[in-house]
Amino acid sequence: MTDGHSWQGDWKTRLYERAREHGYDSLTAFAEARPTASLVALAEELGKDDVNAVQVFSGLVAEAERSKKFTRLVRGQLVRELWQYLPNGWPTALDRETRFAVARALAGWHSFTPDPYKERVDRAGDALLANPPPPGWRPLGPDDELLRMLLPDEEA
Repeated sequence: MTDGHSWQGDWKTRLYERAREHGYDSLTAFAEARPTASLVALAEELGKDDVNAVQVFSGLVAEAERSKKFTRLVRGQLVRELWQYLPNGWPTALDRETRFAVARALAGWHSFTPDPYKERVDRAGDALLANPPPPGWRPLGPDDELLRMLLPDEEA
């Protein structure tokens, strides 16, 4: 796939049509049915040749803003990053290799966090590093108890 191909045409409509073709009434429902899949994997499933990860996240952000479930989206993105970079869950100890993997997961999470939430995400990441979760911890979705403690819903 050429990078520019996914941006041709009405990509927003294409994104939502693809989610509906998979049997979901929203992009969020499609993504939440695959809570541990990376954004790249979601994009490939929706349209390997004409949907990309940035478009998927853009659509998820738009839906989260409309539904006022932005914190849930942010927690969900941490789940995706942890599954991608910590395939065996949270490490027992932070040595050179595992520290890099944890840093990569947290950095990816931060990079996909819209500005109004970055400070909260930084505090949550710091809390995870200061008080690590149990070894092997890998949340299955955005409603994980520890994630809800780190980033409680603020939306009304």
